[in-house]
Amino acid sequence: MANTAQSKKRARQTLRHRAANAPARSNMRTHIKGLKKAVLAGETKEKLQERFRVTSSVVDKLAHRRLIHPNTAARYKRRLNTLIKSAKA
Repeated sequence: MANTAQSKKRARQTLRHRAANAPARSNMRTHIKGLKKAVLAGETKEKLQERFRVTSSVVDKLAHRRLIHPNTAARYKRRLNTLIKSAKA
């Protein structure tokens, strides 16, 4: 438990930051899952490219805000792009 005034303030800030950041991370995961499902559903390459553009934008925004590490963002995007290229549509 926080004892000093500074640690109490940091605890309050952490709760506010976590509450603000959690929906952003959830949104990123939702976009990634949607893209993966679209690949499995056999959507056309054009639609997949558009979904990838939107998803990579969401991932980049989180990396820019340091909610995820930039290397993690790059890894997500690389794996999704590889998945799209291997799609049969």
